[in-house]
Amino acid sequence: MDIDEARTRFAVLRTKDSTVPTEELDAIWAALPTVRVEEILGEWRGGEFDTGHPLNGFLQKAGWYGKTFVSAADAKPLIVRGEDGTLYSDTELGKGEASLWMIEFRGESTATMVYDGQPVFDHFKAVDERTLMGIMNRKGTGADGPFYYFHLDRV
Repeated sequence: MDIDEARTRFAVLRTKDSTVPTEELDAIWAALPTVRVEEILGEWRGGEFDTGHPLNGFLQKAGWYGKTFVSAADAKPLIVRGEDGTLYSDTELGKGEASLWMIEFRGESTATMVYDGQPVFDHFKAVDERTLMGIMNRKGTGADGPFYYFHLDRV
């Protein structure tokens, strides 16, 4: 799959109301370029791909809005919308906040968010200059997953 085909397929799958096969997401991921930490700083609005992962639907119920990357040392993985409509970093749900590092995943070094209070890594690749694809990985997950797949749009 080339980059143009990956971007087209990504756009289709992110609007799909039914389960998305992880094999398709993995093929898209393989075609996308890696990103550096400094390229992803800023505010991002998030969404998920329904792959049947145990986390599917959980973040939406928690009011998840997205992520904010202030600097490499200051990443907020779980920006949620409170009942009053304000956005805040839910450090209780996230067990703290996070930092950004260049970490190898599937043989490529790419910007990765490392959670402070739990063994979780969010790896990122660029769909385009305003969109990221993410794969959440955690300690104890094998090389074949199951992984949690999501997307971020620059605010």
